[in-house]
Amino acid sequence: MGARTDAAVNNHKSFHTCSSSVLEAFADIIGISAEEAKSISMPFAGGRMGKCGAVMSAEYVLQQKYGDAAAEKIAEYEEKFMASDKGSVMCADLRGNCRACVTDAARVLEEMLG
Repeated sequence: MGARTDAAVNNHKSFHTCSSSVLEAFADIIGISAEEAKSISMPFAGGRMGKCGAVMSAEYVLQQKYGDAAAEKIAEYEEKFMASDKGSVMCADLRGNCRACVTDAARVLEEMLG
């Protein structure tokens, strides 16, 4: 695993939400603080928006980084995440496997960002 993936997993081990674990690990890339990342990611946690919160945070990073060109990156991201044995990006389909989702969400994002 890369350093950002490790950071996301460590955040989750420290009882951060799935969504804040990922967004905090990548916050500096999009110019926000860890505190801002926690606040921004709160609505994503626990699948409140349907998708896995870790995935939503990764997609937020892609949206902020790529702007108008993000849709293609997000589609690519979801395809890679689902190929990592998840088969879905919907929280209800992934329940009970949050640490694995945080790990894969961060790993795929870290690989895409190079």
